[in-house]
Order: sequence, then C-alpha cells, then structure tokens
Amino acid sequence: MPFDPSDPFRYHPPEQTTGNERNRNVKNAATEVRNRGGRRLAMPDAFFLDRDGTLNEKPPPGEYVTSPHQLTLLPGAAAAVRRINAAARPAILVTNQRGVARGLMSESDLTAVHNRLTELLREAGAFLDACYCCVHEKGDCHCRKPSPGLLTRAAGDFPHLDLRNTVMIGDAETDVLAGRAAGTATVRLVGARGDAHGGTVADLVAPDLRTAVDLLLNPLAGNREPKAER
Repeated sequence: MPFDPSDPFRYHPPEQTTGNERNRNVKNAATEVRNRGGRRLAMPDAFFLDRDGTLNEKPPPGEYVTSPHQLTLLPGAAAAVRRINAAARPAILVTNQRGVARGLMSESDLTAVHNRLTELLREAGAFLDACYCCVHEKGDCHCRKPSPGLLTRAAGDFPHLDLRNTVMIGDAETDVLAGRAAGTATVRLVGARGDAHGGTVADLVAPDLRTAVDLLLNPLAGNREPKAER
C-alpha cells in the first residue's frame, strides 16, 4: 500500500501502477488526509500554485526560465489544473521571478513565458484564474516568498476567499512558509523519491501536483476526524 501509516501526512507512490491501481491508491490515501492545526485540507476553496517545479520543469539552481521555448509542463500538471477548474475552485499562480531584478530577463520576457504557460494549459483544457509574480531582489519587498504578500494580494482580489480555507502547493519550503504566514493549508511536492530535502513543516507531502490535487479534491479526505497532535 502506498500510504505509510507511521507518517499520515506523506503519500508514497508505488513504483509502477496501472490507472485503476493509481485511482485506488489515491482513494486509500485520501481517507487518511486530516486537518492539522485547525486547517481544512479536504476540498479547499482555492489553490495557490507555485510555478517552477510545480507546474513546469524547474531550471538548475541560479538559472531561470527566460524564454517561452524553455518552459515545459511537468507530467500530470495540466490534468491537475484541469481538475481544479472542473471543481470550480480558483487556480492562482504565485511565483518568485528574481531573474527580472537580476537583469537576466525583462518583464516582457516574463509575460511571454506566462503566455506560453497559458497556451500549454489551454491546449490541455485547463486555465489559471490569476497570476501574481514577485520580480524583486531578496529583501527588497514584502511579496517575495516566503513572505505572504502574493497570497494576501490575491485574497484582496478574490474577496470571497478565506485564506484559512485555501491551500498553497509548491516544491520549495519557501512556498510552505509563505502559505503558513498567510494562514493557508500547505502541501510540499517532493518528487517521486519522496525527498523533502531536510524536512518540511507542510501539512501534506505529495510527489507531484496531480497527486496532491487528487488527494485534496477527494471528498473522502474530510470524512475522518483529525487525530490529536503528539
């Protein structure tokens, strides 16, 4: 079974599964998703999504996606966004893009990259409801993750949202910390190896965006009472 009962917040994917096996494994794992610290994990009202390493392939450390041809969606990412769309939840991109401040790309370059992201998602029948970017250098603003500025700005533009009933999903601990600072539930994506790179304070750990969305939008995920924290 792909769920480790000793760690109820971590989903361990099997090495090989058929489509039916994957659906069954996700269903089994979803029954174990619980609330932590009063946050609602199941059926969040909105999804805040990191970009690099969450939706698209992440460039090497210190490098950036500076042109549209460099952007490649990760397997299952478009399907995950499409499922969020089908559930009538906003899918909101929140991304740090310091390459602009460092002079490695212009804001026009960044717009072109996001136009390509929009195009690739549209080809798969998916879309983002909004996009918020921090283009500043470290320490120059209050919007660069792990600060919560991008999420709180989005909440101002979506006034019906209660951040406590939303989720932040990303592959870096800065994404998790931004979500926690904003009051959202949090999911850390750790890849197929399940490597959290030194640990995480996220509410949920998953290998990829598709698995995380499958877990969070499975109504069975909210059917069990949370266990007491130890």
